[in-house]
Amino acid sequence: MTDIAFYAPMKSPDHPVPSGDRTMAQLLLSALQTTGFQTNIVSKLRSFEPSGTPARQAELKELAIREAEDLVAAFHKSGNIPSLWFSYHVYYKSPDWIGPHVARALNIPYVIAEGSRASKRANGPWALAHQGAEEALDQADIIFALTRRDSLSLTEHKPAHQQVLYLPPFLDLSVWPKEPKTRAFTTDKPAQLLTVAMMRKGDKLASYQQLAHTLQKVSFPWQLDVVGDGPAHYDVHNLFAQFGSRIHWHGEIEDKATLASLYSTSDLMVWPALNEAYGMVFLEAQAFGCPIVAFNNGGVADAVLNEETGILVSGDNIDDFASIITSLIGNPDKRQTLSQNAREFIRRERTLEQTAQLLKTALTPLIGAAR
Repeated sequence: MTDIAFYAPMKSPDHPVPSGDRTMAQLLLSALQTTGFQTNIVSKLRSFEPSGTPARQAELKELAIREAEDLVAAFHKSGNIPSLWFSYHVYYKSPDWIGPHVARALNIPYVIAEGSRASKRANGPWALAHQGAEEALDQADIIFALTRRDSLSLTEHKPAHQQVLYLPPFLDLSVWPKEPKTRAFTTDKPAQLLTVAMMRKGDKLASYQQLAHTLQKVSFPWQLDVVGDGPAHYDVHNLFAQFGSRIHWHGEIEDKATLASLYSTSDLMVWPALNEAYGMVFLEAQAFGCPIVAFNNGGVADAVLNEETGILVSGDNIDDFASIITSLIGNPDKRQTLSQNAREFIRRERTLEQTAQLLKTALTPLIGAAR
C-alpha cells in the first residue's frame, strides 16, 4: 500500500546533477519515509523550463498529462491507490501538471512543499507554465512553505480550503560524519574561508563576482577554498585569478566526509547568496560549526540566525560585506561563539526527525480522511 505518491517536478531526488533542490527533494522523501508512511517516487518527468519557451512548455504539459493518465490507469489496475499526493517545488518554471490531475481522478488529497506564486509571470514567455503552477497551488490542501517570505505570500493568496504551514529547511545528520569534539579559532595564521556553490550563469555567477570584489577589500590575510563546478567554470576561475595561490579549487564534491572536513576546518563560510532560496550549504556548514557571512536576501534568514550563528549583511553593499569578514577574522572569540551557536541551532531546530514529526502531524488527518 502506497500511502504517499511523491513527485518533484523541478528535479527528481535521484537526478544525476547535484544541487540544493535535489538535496531538499531527497530530504523530504526521507522525512516522509521516516514518518512511517509508505512513500514512493511515482514520476521522474522534469517539467523545469528555464528559458521561457512556450512551445517547450506546451510539449512538457502534453507529456505530463499523458503520464498522469497512465498513472491513474496503473493505480486502478493494481488496486494500490495512494492516500495522498505530495509534490515538491512548484513554481512558474517547474509547474506540476501531473499531481493535480492524478489527485482529482483518484479523489485523494494533494499537497505541495515549497510552492511560490509569481503574478508578474501571468503574461509573457512563461504564461502557460505559470498557469499550470497557479492551478496546482490553488488545488493544494496543504502548502508547506520553507521560508517565512513564501509563507506570508501564500497565505495572502490562499483559497479558503487550504492550509499554509511553515516547514523550515533541515538536515539529515545521520548521513553525515560526527562533528569534531573540539575546535579552536585563532588569528596566528591566514583565515581559512570557504565557499560551496554551483558555477552557472545568473545569480550564482553574480554572487561569485561580488565575492571576488569583496575579497579585494578584506585587510587580514586569508585563503579561500572553493567547492563547486558547472557551466560557468571558466568565468568563475577568471574572476579569482587575481588572487593566485590563495584560492584552492576543489571542484564538485559529493562525498560527505570530505565536505564535513572542509566545514569543520574553515573559519567562515562566505557567500553573497544573491536571490538564494535559503541555501542548504549554510545548514551543512553550521552543523559543523562554521559561521556564515552572507547578504540578508532571499530566504537566507530562514537558514542562518543573524548575529547568532552568522552575520547577514543588509542590502548588497560590498564594503559592508568585506568589513564584516575582516572584523570576524580579527575576533576569534566571536567566531567561537557563532560556531557553538550554529551547532546547537541545527540540532535544536533543523533535524530530519523534527521535520518528520511536523509532517506526520499535518498529513495524518488528510491520509486518514482519504482512507
